[in-house]
Amino acid sequence: MPSHILIFFVIIPIIIAVFVYVFAGLKSARLIAVIAQSAFLVMALFMLIASRTNEITISVGGYEGFLGIILRADNLAAIFIFLTVFIFLGLVIYNLRSEYNHTDRLYWFLLFILEGTLIGLFLTRDFFNIFVLMEVSTVVVVILLMHDRKRRNLFAGMTFIMVNIVVMQFYLFGLGYLYMVTGVMDMEAAAYVIAHMDTTELALPYALIMTSIAAKCSLLPLLTWLPKVNALTGSRFTIAALMSGLHIKSGVYLFIRFQDVFGGMASEFFLCIGIITAIAGIILALSQKDIRLLLAYSTVAQVGLIIAGLSLNDEYSRIGSVYHVVNHGLIKVALFLGAGMISYLYKTKDITKIRGLLRVSKPVAIANILAVLGITGATFFGSSISKYFMISGVTGALEWVFIFINFGTILVFVRYSAIFFGRPKGAVLAPDWCRESVVLCLGISCFALGVQPAINFLLNQQVELSFWGYLEKNIVFVISVVAAYLVYKFILVKRDFLRPLRRFDLSFKTMCVSIGAFFGVLLVVLKVG
Repeated sequence: MPSHILIFFVIIPIIIAVFVYVFAGLKSARLIAVIAQSAFLVMALFMLIASRTNEITISVGGYEGFLGIILRADNLAAIFIFLTVFIFLGLVIYNLRSEYNHTDRLYWFLLFILEGTLIGLFLTRDFFNIFVLMEVSTVVVVILLMHDRKRRNLFAGMTFIMVNIVVMQFYLFGLGYLYMVTGVMDMEAAAYVIAHMDTTELALPYALIMTSIAAKCSLLPLLTWLPKVNALTGSRFTIAALMSGLHIKSGVYLFIRFQDVFGGMASEFFLCIGIITAIAGIILALSQKDIRLLLAYSTVAQVGLIIAGLSLNDEYSRIGSVYHVVNHGLIKVALFLGAGMISYLYKTKDITKIRGLLRVSKPVAIANILAVLGITGATFFGSSISKYFMISGVTGALEWVFIFINFGTILVFVRYSAIFFGRPKGAVLAPDWCRESVVLCLGISCFALGVQPAINFLLNQQVELSFWGYLEKNIVFVISVVAAYLVYKFILVKRDFLRPLRRFDLSFKTMCVSIGAFFGVLLVVLKVG
């Protein structure tokens, strides 16, 4: 694949966005956008295949060395880009039959702008470009959240953007300090310089930058911002799907990149933070009645698990964590889009009032069941393989911690699965076949990734499953399912002792203090270590 094609990966979504906005009045405009996005997916697939053998690189503007803007597509970037294009294709098809109005026109425009921004973020290796693209993506997301102009959405949207401004100041100050000590803005050049430096000189820039990255990943203690924006009344479920399925993964991507640049500093610290975040996310998810909040806190828990897996400094754990990013991205988009249909059919987001989904819409129910089996790590599903490799290098008490986290995930979705059974309470609306097909295809993809060649192809790694190790993992899974059902049946159903946690939230001032506290603790850990 020629290197100049990388520029078009950023430009094509912007062209589609302008086309959809200008020609929104044409009945065929959306269909053309879907066809263009499908062709774009084929391009992303070819780039993924090409990146398996050689890194694709282009210096924009013709500047040689590290002076120009360099775009690089290695296997990791190609995986994230392919996932991005695939998810956006599902979202545009999901909204294909929605009624046209001015708000919808703006939504489609911003949707493709966000796609181009995220792809640019995955391709660039320039520290300052990352800052610019993160800021642009934040502004686009905020506009999407606030488009209905309800007071609560406006207030929450402004709080969200103000928190991001504070967070990005940490990144900007860290970037300035890093440039002062290294003299370069390129990641590869910086990694080379840092490898020959005393780590004590890097404590301050590292703590500043990683504080902002941790906030983007919604790690403890900032684990409430993602659920808050996902639960905004009036905002679309597709925005919640984007936030949980993809946008937060950009933070994980940057975490991987910056840990590589800094040589895996503070791995033990982020291992602890990831585990605590995962456990806190599970507890908060169990306390929720709103289907959005339950899924959003579940996302926080899974991201904490991924960060913990990446911090183990084990090759197989890294492979499993990256593969889990792909699995979880598809699973969570399937769950949120399915939740959007469920909320529409039942006219409520309260999971205690949703019953009998298998009677109401079998395609949506089957898609949700596949996604639930996927996220819990059921046998033959993609996340079963990713979680197997994630903990393959873990022994002793730490292995039991990871097992406990997965048990918590199973418990959350045992509670969630009550929506499939029983009889509907009251009348329900008719489902939309176009949206049903999208959700069902996403659910099937969660199962398709359970084939071992999928991980070998995506990650360009020849990994082998140990028969006895995988069998042991699945025995533990079955025991965990039984235990989770008993806990749900005899404890959670009878005693709602987690109810007070539903009101748990952080104000703007508290979030700012939490950001400062996280930075302070990380800096102390680096200095002491």
